[in-house]
Amino acid sequence: MYLLKYSDFCSFFLKSWTLRMASSVLNQAIGRFHCFSPLDKSHDNRKLGSDLVRSPFKGHKFQVSGLKKDTRRSSSIRASASRSTVFDPVSIPSKSTSSESQKKSSNEAALILIRHGESLWNEKNLFTGCVDVPLTKKGIEEAIDAGKRISNIPIDMIYTSALIRAQMTAMLAMTQHRHRKVPIILHDENERAQLWSQVFSEDTKKQSIPVITAWQLNERMYGELQGLNKQETADRYGKEQVHEWRRSYDIPPPNGESLEMCAKRAVAYFKDEIESQLLSGKNVMIAAHGNSLRSIIMYLDRLTSQEVISLELSTGIPMLYIFKEGKFIRRGSPVGPSEAGVYAYTRRLAQYRQKLDEMLN
Repeated sequence: MYLLKYSDFCSFFLKSWTLRMASSVLNQAIGRFHCFSPLDKSHDNRKLGSDLVRSPFKGHKFQVSGLKKDTRRSSSIRASASRSTVFDPVSIPSKSTSSESQKKSSNEAALILIRHGESLWNEKNLFTGCVDVPLTKKGIEEAIDAGKRISNIPIDMIYTSALIRAQMTAMLAMTQHRHRKVPIILHDENERAQLWSQVFSEDTKKQSIPVITAWQLNERMYGELQGLNKQETADRYGKEQVHEWRRSYDIPPPNGESLEMCAKRAVAYFKDEIESQLLSGKNVMIAAHGNSLRSIIMYLDRLTSQEVISLELSTGIPMLYIFKEGKFIRRGSPVGPSEAGVYAYTRRLAQYRQKLDEMLN
């Protein structure tokens, strides 16, 4: 049930979640939002077709080389994040060493992927990309519904993109979780941000979930298409050309990213930062975007570049994976909190749900 007024929620979100956004953002009614793009305008004339690409985010660079394609058979599926350094506010395990990883590889962990709910530009059929656009009322409801679906699945850490629609989705989803832990966004923008966001109560830390935002999980950067109406763009450039920009694996739109480029950064971040947490037995939720999540699913399910371009992910629909013995096992989307089956996929999930039942009843 949708209980909060949209404007009240946005005001709370603005004051509590971030030190980076101007005080006017999200404090008005839906029709009066003023959003900013995280892109650095100094890079507007960068060339994205070369082998070495300067990322529009914080001056990082990445190589535009293809992901290694796995030739094993895999079925494609259809389903209806600046890097932050971890510090004191909420205790998070450090990356495991190779020997530690081998010892802990038998640990079981849950991985939840959620594409953000409908945004204001989704509603207007505009290319959004890396423009920082918030959720619509429908998007808020989708995020809350996603939270109900995963309310009995353990979550120890949350990763989101640097964009507000993904962060809103994660926070709204967690309002429905039965454990009632509070998500806390970790800040390392500067020394003052780290100091001001420290949590000094050990009891509070135990009731908190760390949220790490990462630009590497952002949506594809659509370059010169961002902000354009999709239908008008197809009329102007032709359906075939726009379809090639949107659905091919290695062809970017003008001054934008291809799916291959997006996959390069998203998968690298997943392997370097998130997979080690799963190896240590931590349960992780990722709230991100259609293309960054498609890229991660490509890695998890060993899809080819041809299979991934046909993969569709609906807004606000969570996908559950079980990570065990170094393998990712896809379990699909939980239907709802009353569905017993999904929590019986593993003994550990069943025990966790039973623990919640005992704690809350």
